[in-house]
Amino acid sequence: MESWTVRRVTAHDAGRMRALRLEMLADSPLAYLETLAQAASRPHEGYRQRLAMAAAGPRLSQFVADPGDGPLIGHAGGTEILDEPLVTVVFSVYLTPRHRGGKVLAALVEAVADWSTAAGRHELMLEVVVGNDRAVRAYEKLGFEDTGVRLPHPTVPVMTQLQMRRRI
Repeated sequence: MESWTVRRVTAHDAGRMRALRLEMLADSPLAYLETLAQAASRPHEGYRQRLAMAAAGPRLSQFVADPGDGPLIGHAGGTEILDEPLVTVVFSVYLTPRHRGGKVLAALVEAVADWSTAAGRHELMLEVVVGNDRAVRAYEKLGFEDTGVRLPHPTVPVMTQLQMRRRI
């Protein structure tokens, strides 16, 4: 059985996080706000700087599922919402295909939830492309509920996203 731990990123994760980010965008291009070409063209230092910002503090975080040796197997981020100071947006959730359907997703989301609670925010919110029923079911198993809010996809306006929330 493969072992892994979930931990907050550090700036030293830049190379492994870049590899995971490129995999994320190749695997699920509509799920993220950035294109594969944009991510591929960002220099290593750009990844390092982003991770350094997410490595500490209450406003932005990123967590990875790390097997310790080899590529990272999952990611989830959290950030504050200025309009809703008690809510954390969960973003850029991704699991490598062979780790979907297991415990990695729950561990990543719980890491974001723990960080959010420590920052004084007691609700999580995320958005999922309408039609991505597997993701919706996975989030429902983690206690998220469809709010009924529908929003245009930020980069593909003909698509719609549904909003889900969970109290923590």
